[in-house]
Amino acid sequence: MSMVWRDTARQRARERLAAARRGPIVPPFTAAPELGGATTRVTLVERAATVDDGLPRGVRTAGAWAWRIILLVGAAYLLIRMVSLLRVVVIPVVVALLLAAMFEPVAAALRKRGMNRSLAAGLVLLTALLVVVGGLALIVQTFISQLDDLSAQVGDGIAEVQNWLVQGPLHLSQTQLSDGLDRLRTSITDNQSALTTGALSTAATVGELVAGFFLVLFTLFFYLRDGGQIWTFLCRLLPSGARIRAARAGHYSWHTLVSYVRATVLVALVDAVGIGTGLGVLRVPLALPLAALVFLGGFIPVIGATLTGAVAVLVALVTVGPVKALIVLGVVIAVQQLEGHVLQPVIMGRAVALHPLAVILSIATGVLVAGIIGGLVAVPLLAVVNTAVRYLVGHPDGEPTPDREPPGTVSADGPEPVTDPDGDQKDEPVLPPMETSVTASGDHPAVAPAGAER
Repeated sequence: MSMVWRDTARQRARERLAAARRGPIVPPFTAAPELGGATTRVTLVERAATVDDGLPRGVRTAGAWAWRIILLVGAAYLLIRMVSLLRVVVIPVVVALLLAAMFEPVAAALRKRGMNRSLAAGLVLLTALLVVVGGLALIVQTFISQLDDLSAQVGDGIAEVQNWLVQGPLHLSQTQLSDGLDRLRTSITDNQSALTTGALSTAATVGELVAGFFLVLFTLFFYLRDGGQIWTFLCRLLPSGARIRAARAGHYSWHTLVSYVRATVLVALVDAVGIGTGLGVLRVPLALPLAALVFLGGFIPVIGATLTGAVAVLVALVTVGPVKALIVLGVVIAVQQLEGHVLQPVIMGRAVALHPLAVILSIATGVLVAGIIGGLVAVPLLAVVNTAVRYLVGHPDGEPTPDREPPGTVSADGPEPVTDPDGDQKDEPVLPPMETSVTASGDHPAVAPAGAER
């Protein structure tokens, strides 16, 4: 009996020693009956206390957003500084990209007809250059031919404006006008050195313009000739997981840019024809150069045509008098109303879906950052970024859009009702299929393996 008790005690001692070596035993967790009564072991780990535990959740969230926003602002500042330092190169490249969006459809049509891509790009570039040079020659010739009459009309117009200021509703005295002219002459004399420095700076700017012009020509030629290969090369620099998404986002963004440039050219042409016709009917001098100025101003949405129209009104005021100047002002306002209520919603609204406030703020920011060029490229840059972001948010896996149209655009045929499987109609747009550079297998040429047959 004693032997049995001793063996039992010894066995229990060994079990307690083994349990002590294994550490504390975690009690079993018995699931509720509705979970099937399964038994499993759960280990509870107590997290170490941190400083964040004493902060409210809202403060922690705001802090996490704050440092990320600071990093984004710092990166944007560095990017702007880099662009400013390299503006002599960056600006021609951007201008060439906008011109490529305008002329690429023509070059693509020539290539489809069997023309060599180098010959197609050179032919399009040469034709565009001849049109631009011919237009500038015509404008300069018109200006020179009307210069003598313009000088006399300006003198008579200024005298008429002075008489209106004295005899009109303002009732200014001749002494006040003379004092104002004397102050203007004194200001010019006192700032003669500054004007000389500005002339030298202008000469340097002319040198930059000449260099930028030739850089635009070379860049535009290679955009038209090798645009697809350039985009392919850029996409292959990205990680493999991001190539398809970046390729398709760039594909849709490019179509948005092409649509925007086409719409802008059409709107600017309508503005120039409308205001130029009014100037010609009223026999305002320099009607053709002013119409060309309005056309160029039309490339800056909302405010470009308005500012150039104001120049036309001032020229009419000092050449043909206040009455015709008021008529010109009415023509400018009528054309602006046509643009704002018909052309912009119908033509531009189909190309890009941007709110007018976003357009105005982007133009203002572009002008502050890069002057006139910044105002010119601000809206197309915003449209491209808008399309890319909408696509990446809606299609994170890189799949094409169902309608093959860039996100954020409106169908050229307008929205049509869609019938769902239940037979009800929905107010959703049906968009026609768009030619895409994505192959039938779903692979994009930009992400195809090196040496693959395309």
